[in-house]
Amino acid sequence: MADTAEPSEAEREALNTGTTEVAEAHRFDEAALARWMAANVDGYAGPVEVRQFKGGQSNPTYQLVTPTRKYVLRRKPPGKLLPSAHAVDREYRVITALHTTGYPVARTYGLCTDESIIGTMFYIMDMVEGRILWDQSLPQCQPAERHAIFMAKLKSLADLHNTDYAAIGLEDFGRPGNYMGRQVDRWTKQYRASEDARIEEMEQLIDWLPRTAPEQERTSIVHGDYRLDNMVIHQTEPAVKAVLDWELATLGEPMADFTYLLMQWVNGSISEIPDLKAHGLPTLEEYAAEYQRLTNRATMPDLNWYFAYNGFRLAAIVQGILGRVRDGTAKNAHAESQRVRVGRLSKSAWEYARKAGA
Repeated sequence: MADTAEPSEAEREALNTGTTEVAEAHRFDEAALARWMAANVDGYAGPVEVRQFKGGQSNPTYQLVTPTRKYVLRRKPPGKLLPSAHAVDREYRVITALHTTGYPVARTYGLCTDESIIGTMFYIMDMVEGRILWDQSLPQCQPAERHAIFMAKLKSLADLHNTDYAAIGLEDFGRPGNYMGRQVDRWTKQYRASEDARIEEMEQLIDWLPRTAPEQERTSIVHGDYRLDNMVIHQTEPAVKAVLDWELATLGEPMADFTYLLMQWVNGSISEIPDLKAHGLPTLEEYAAEYQRLTNRATMPDLNWYFAYNGFRLAAIVQGILGRVRDGTAKNAHAESQRVRVGRLSKSAWEYARKAGA
């Protein structure tokens, strides 16, 4: 029987940190890759050693080690894929555009849409060295450093939302308007494509969320999965060196990004800390006030609808991972241990929907 206990933060870190030999299902013609890099990557000099990063359930990610530097390769996974998922070409486009502004992202070197090279579309970017911090409560840090890291993380999100996307050629990176309604529709479809049992709270959310989606007040680049373990933190300083994993990025409602970040205070590890001030972390209200200041908002909307939406979306994402396990395309079987989360997330989401008037 599969273990359905949710992994601890320490277990997640062990499962996701570092590299390993390339999984059998994700191997490709390394000589063909080397030829492509020689022709398309400025400054490339082989030979190249290919390793696979342990982390992630979505786009297989590889470390490419050469005598002079390290690169990262991100590719679409092989096999059956959910509609609109694994858009590595969109990742490449937004990272490349943001790099021109000085925003903390890796430098990109090239996108390959020719699936004959390694079997699927891929792109190459710099390997950014630093810390990946998996445990959101930062047990290894002192309170002052914890606070500084959390404020740096928030500043980078606000900087993203304040970026003039049209000025960097991203005016057509997403459809205009009704972002929240379109997101509810998207994640409903993803959930339906992967569901294997009826969950009453998900059915209620699928009915209620689209009828009550708030009007879109602002449009910005949204990351879609902005959290501490999707960024590289400087080895010794509380500074963001690179934001990672742009698969879900588009133009949309920035409150979706910000309230997703707040989910750690709602039902994540931060919610379990008894004294946030002593620990060095801001309260949810303090974080919201600082985001409001950084983005020059006159007011903030009722957050309960967004908490309901984010819980629903997370449940749909986890169900999608379980669907890939079922279909044999998940990167590793540890995804199965997330099954218990779908029910818990949907129940919590519906509780916030009730607070928002459902």
